[in-house]
Amino acid sequence: MSSELVRLGSVLAADDLSAFGKDPWWLVIIKAVVIFLVLVLLTLFNIWWERRVVARMQHRIGPNVNGPFGLLQSLADGVKLALKEDLIPKAADKVVFLLAPVLAVIPAFVTFSVIPFGPEVGLPWTDRTTPLQLTDMPVAVLFVMAIASVGIYGIVLGGWSSGSTYSLLGGLRSSAQMISYEVAMGLALVAVFLYAGSMSTSEIVAAQDDLWFGLILVPSFVIYTIAMIGETNRAPFDLPEAEGELVGGFHTEYSSLKFALFFLAEYINMATVSALATTLFLGGWHAPFWIDEVWAGANEGYVPVIWFFGKVLAFIFFFIWLRGSLPRLRYDQFMAFGWKRLIPIALVWIIAVATIRTISLNDGIDRRYLLIGIGVLAVGFLLLFLFGEEPVDKDAPPAVAEATPGGFPIPPLPTGGPVRGAAAPLTFDTPISSPATSGAGKEAHADG
Repeated sequence: MSSELVRLGSVLAADDLSAFGKDPWWLVIIKAVVIFLVLVLLTLFNIWWERRVVARMQHRIGPNVNGPFGLLQSLADGVKLALKEDLIPKAADKVVFLLAPVLAVIPAFVTFSVIPFGPEVGLPWTDRTTPLQLTDMPVAVLFVMAIASVGIYGIVLGGWSSGSTYSLLGGLRSSAQMISYEVAMGLALVAVFLYAGSMSTSEIVAAQDDLWFGLILVPSFVIYTIAMIGETNRAPFDLPEAEGELVGGFHTEYSSLKFALFFLAEYINMATVSALATTLFLGGWHAPFWIDEVWAGANEGYVPVIWFFGKVLAFIFFFIWLRGSLPRLRYDQFMAFGWKRLIPIALVWIIAVATIRTISLNDGIDRRYLLIGIGVLAVGFLLLFLFGEEPVDKDAPPAVAEATPGGFPIPPLPTGGPVRGAAAPLTFDTPISSPATSGAGKEAHADG
């Protein structure tokens, strides 16, 4: 029986992905080159767009000299980086130091190979049809997450090979962020797999023809959005490159084109997670606001490419908005939020979604009771988010670690344990007066 189910599943998967694997070699090369050019041009545009939007938020003008509206400013910055002197520190491991930026940027391009830009279309001047997607596979989403995990090695190895303490700390922070927030991101996607019945990106988009998963799986959407910001090391989660503590983080010792590759990888990863969020939660290339109900051609031909990139740019604007609005988090707050908030909430939500999905498919309970259960879970999530941590007893005596025989003395922790939140205000037993005011007081006393 189990072997028959496996065979049936493989047959269905083959039928679902029957449009892929038929392109000739020259069409595959054209698709790969087009994806590469789109990502490079999108990166140049996103850098300009971020600088302009943040400038408007801060009542500045932003780049407006090079090209119309300053659109060529990003290209000028790229040329400047290419012409700068390329330095390698003496303490660096040269081979790893040179390979780290390449290891960071290549996975950023590869992940876009399974992102669907549109439906199956006809090629101009030919009778051939092809999907607007380089390839697809039954586990395409897992492929994206696996390749994205490889890209973290570039950041970690870049920080380690620099021979700098600040760079090493930035690389370690990046690896810790990846471990913490990739767990929450993966858990957020389980609910999508349960509703779509597939891990193929094209099949997930097809399952959202009538209703987007972002509307019916709101907790998964919110968890994924938070986790994707932590995964891309963007503000307010840009702790691997925190200037206040780490000078520049993992790329402190990098210059010229190697620094440009790290910069390119960051912005392409930002586009990658935005494209994946669009594919999994916002219907992919399907027209928004049910425009296809009014206009039949909204989801046909090359028009869906406009809807897809419109949604991606909306996510990128969200990234920019956060960078211009929120301050950087403290590192212990960031890690505690991932492990104590996002992951437990994601686990509870998966159990709820699996239960609701099973009951709905078997018609075992009225949908009204399901909505009531969802409301109760939402209240529970809110209470867990607001009142999850135990209050710290500030009057408790400080814990002093006992020194081990023959070891180094260990200094005690601050009074009341680790400091949480803002620092306590300073208080003085006696009023502090300056010599001028004290002299004036003495003169007034003598006159009296």
